[in-house]
Amino acid sequence: MPNSESADAAPPAATMPGQHHPGLRVIAIYEIIKTSCLLLVALAAFHFYRQQNFEQLVHWLEHLSLADSNGLRWKLVELLHQLGPGKFEAVGLVALGYAVLFGIEGVGLWLGKHWAEWFTVIATGSLIPLELYETLYHFGWIKLATAIGNVAIIVYLVRIALQPRVVPPARERHHTS
Repeated sequence: MPNSESADAAPPAATMPGQHHPGLRVIAIYEIIKTSCLLLVALAAFHFYRQQNFEQLVHWLEHLSLADSNGLRWKLVELLHQLGPGKFEAVGLVALGYAVLFGIEGVGLWLGKHWAEWFTVIATGSLIPLELYETLYHFGWIKLATAIGNVAIIVYLVRIALQPRVVPPARERHHTS
């Protein structure tokens, strides 16, 4: 007679729903950090959307007493003048949209939701072409590291998402009359 415990055991590669892989928690924390940073960007952008606040920012930058050997401050002031306060609303809305997207990814991954694995693969994967373009045509080490990190996240999540899942049997309901 076969042992009933071994017959009911799941194969080693299968995972129980809700079982958390340590890597999912790391990615979830990364997504929540990105969400927090983007929320701060959105708040700042909405703040500088107001003409008075925008002018105060430009005035502050113009009168900031720093040894500015490379003119970065003046390039920023010029850029701000070109953009004007109206562009800050668009920046705030885009930052807020991405914050929501990354927040959904992070919370879903933290909770071990299977849909969040695929959602993150699709959302992150959709940005890879832009990241590659930026890395190739406007090279920066941070851009390269970000692109490589996001490709690694996608590969990891696809491997996790493709693992078979063992669905526990539904609990039997006992009804009393």
